[in-house]
Amino acid sequence: MEYRQIIELLSNLDEQISHLEEEMSQPSALSDPEKIGNLNREYKRLQELSRLGKQFKSLVRQISDDEEVVNSKDEELAQLASDELPELKLNAENLERKILALLAPPDPNEGRPVIVEIRAGTGGEEAALFAADLFRMYSRYAEEHKWHIEIIDSNEIAIGGFKEIIFTIQSDDAYRLMRFESGIHRVQRVPITESGGRIHTSAASVAVLPEVAETEIGIQPDDLKIDTYRASGAGGQHVNKVESAIRITHIPTGTVVTCQAERSQHKNKMRAMQILRSKIADVMRRESENKIGEKRRIQIGSGDRSEKIRTYNFPQNRITDHRIGYTAYNLQDVMEGKLDELFDALQSAWAEKMLAKISA
Repeated sequence: MEYRQIIELLSNLDEQISHLEEEMSQPSALSDPEKIGNLNREYKRLQELSRLGKQFKSLVRQISDDEEVVNSKDEELAQLASDELPELKLNAENLERKILALLAPPDPNEGRPVIVEIRAGTGGEEAALFAADLFRMYSRYAEEHKWHIEIIDSNEIAIGGFKEIIFTIQSDDAYRLMRFESGIHRVQRVPITESGGRIHTSAASVAVLPEVAETEIGIQPDDLKIDTYRASGAGGQHVNKVESAIRITHIPTGTVVTCQAERSQHKNKMRAMQILRSKIADVMRRESENKIGEKRRIQIGSGDRSEKIRTYNFPQNRITDHRIGYTAYNLQDVMEGKLDELFDALQSAWAEKMLAKISA
C-alpha cells in the first residue's frame, strides 16, 4: 500500500479518539463493566494507532526529503541520503505492517484469553520434542510481553518432549496475536535421536481457541460422559493414588477433553469444561463460516489444524510461513520467542485483505 493511502486511513483518528473519550465518560458506560471494557480496548487501539501514525508520517517526510537530496548536485549529501534511504524505507514498511493490523475491524473474540493446544504429529519422538520447542517458543514470547501462561494438561515423553500440551494465555492481546498460529507446523532438522546425521521432517499441530464463558454455550448434562482416572506423569504420589484426572466426552459432537493438571478432581473438571466450551464454540463457528463462505476468503488460511502453515528449517536457519509467502533467516531468534516480525507480517496481510474487502 502507498504511503499516501496509509496517511489517508489515519486522517480522522483525532476525531475518533475525541468521540470515544466522550462516550467513555457517560454514566451509561461507566456503570456497565462489559461496555467500558470494550471501550477501553478500542481506546487503547486508537491511541496506539495515533502513536504509530506520528512515527510513520515523520518517516515519510524523511524519505521524501532524502529522495530530493539524492537528485541534488551535492554529491556528498546525495550519497549520505542514498545510504540512509534503505533503512528508512524498511522502518516505514515495519510501521505500515503494525498500522494495517490495527486499522482492520477487530475480531469479536479480541480481548479474550485463549486456550492453546500443541500436539505431536508425524515423526514420533522428534515430533514430541518439536512440540516442546513450540511451547517453549510461545512461553518465551509470553514472558517477553508479560502474558500469563498456565498449563491445563500435558502428556510428556521420557526424553522431554510432549505428545500433547494444553495451556491458557491471559492477555488482552493474546487472541489477536495468536489466532493465526492454528495449523500444522513442520520442522526439518537432524534429530538428537539420529546417529547418521540425516535431516528428518516432523510435524506438530497447534490449535488456538478463544475462551468461552459458561453463559455463552449451553451444554446439557445428559450430553456428557464423564470418566475419572489416576493422573500420570508429574504431580507426586498423591495425584497418582487418587482418581483426580477427568475425561469428558461431548456425545453429540464426539469431542473429548482431558485434564489432570490439578490435584482436585473438581478443579480438573472445571478446567476440562472450559476447554470443552471453547472446542464446541469453535465447531459452531466453523459450521457458520462454511455456510457464509465469503468471510473465510478474507482470512489468512483456514485456521484449521490440518492446514500446513509453516516450516522451520534448522540447517538453513530459515522460517517460512506458506500462507503469506513470508521467509526469514532468523530461525534461532524465532525459537527463542522473537515472534514480533512474523506476527506483524501475519497481522498486516490479514488487515490488507480485510481493508481491500471493505473498500471494494
